[in-house]
Amino acid sequence: MENNSQQNETNTSNKVRIAAVADVHVRETDKGKWTDYFKEVSRKADVLLICGDLTDTGDEMEAQILCDELKACTIPVICVLGNHDFEKGRHKLIRKILQSDNVHILDGECIVIKGIGFAGVKGFGGGFDNHMLSMFGEGAMKAFVQEAVDEALHLERALARLEQENEGIKKIAVLHYSPVSETVRGEPEVIYPFLGSSRLAEPLERKKVIAAFHGHAHAGKMEGKTANGVKVYNVAKHILLKEGYTQPYFILEV
Repeated sequence: MENNSQQNETNTSNKVRIAAVADVHVRETDKGKWTDYFKEVSRKADVLLICGDLTDTGDEMEAQILCDELKACTIPVICVLGNHDFEKGRHKLIRKILQSDNVHILDGECIVIKGIGFAGVKGFGGGFDNHMLSMFGEGAMKAFVQEAVDEALHLERALARLEQENEGIKKIAVLHYSPVSETVRGEPEVIYPFLGSSRLAEPLERKKVIAAFHGHAHAGKMEGKTANGVKVYNVAKHILLKEGYTQPYFILEV
């Protein structure tokens, strides 16, 4: 894994190059801003993951701008939605606008591209490790925890489907919220419960995922792992730029 400025444009190995970014926060004023970016990613990678917060304010016009910009991308694109995409309650419309033969928006679904299985969910908050919120107390608190439980179950089922239909396949998880505390370090600890949940790590370990990608924590850390060693990458655009990437995308060869 190298800084993307050093990646060869021609893939001479049998490995699949997975580019990943999160939190692109496309705005209505971004017309033309992303075209060169998507052209470059298409030269350097075989698949592109966009891990949520595709739009800035959850507006369908922002989604349309991103849709137009993505026409410059000549490799398959896999996305999940983020919390910003839900802001105006138009997330279903955003998904409809972006979904195409080349752009796949996953929400508890899975897809196989170039022999790699991808499962995607938005995920949710709830806290990490011994500080996870429990299903106890007021109805509103129980509903908050239930959302995290449901997202973890959706991820588990998508990964299980990949296993059932493709024995021995390598699996990648695409998330928006983090499954581990390690990749949110740098954010204020008081907001950890709103940045992710360890419940998302459980299916990653049970289904032996080789790597998980997420965003959301703009001030977090780029690399971490679950307790059993599953690699986790926070590919928020802000972190990649801070790490010195000439263009905000991370590449993992699988």
